[in-house]
Amino acid sequence: MDISDADRIKSREIPFQEIHPDPHQAATAARFLKDVDGILETDPVAPILLRVTYDVLVTRLQEIEEALTELGLHIDNRLIYRVRRALYYYTEDTFRANCGCPNGESNCTKKVFAKRYELIEHGCRDDRPEHWRRYL
Repeated sequence: MDISDADRIKSREIPFQEIHPDPHQAATAARFLKDVDGILETDPVAPILLRVTYDVLVTRLQEIEEALTELGLHIDNRLIYRVRRALYYYTEDTFRANCGCPNGESNCTKKVFAKRYELIEHGCRDDRPEHWRRYL
């Protein structure tokens, strides 16, 4: 299964609430996320708007937003953002499930390649049943 970069790499905007002790929540979030596995780029577009680019097979938007909430940042919860967020969560979970990634795991890329390796015909496979292999 060949997954293109256009399908794997997602770019999303995370809006923050204006009323918060930290007026530059986007910059704080960008500093926090820059070394996280799966995050390719963080760009604070405005003091309360963060654009993040990530690999969906390594991390999801839901995990990113939960980490930012645990950090103490306030993500904007107006209706339009909640609906958009729910749609992103659903599409990412569906994409990961179609790629063979369970929703509970954060990084499933290794399992995808291991499964692909199992399906490829090569000389490292013994087709005998298990009890015949342990006969001697």
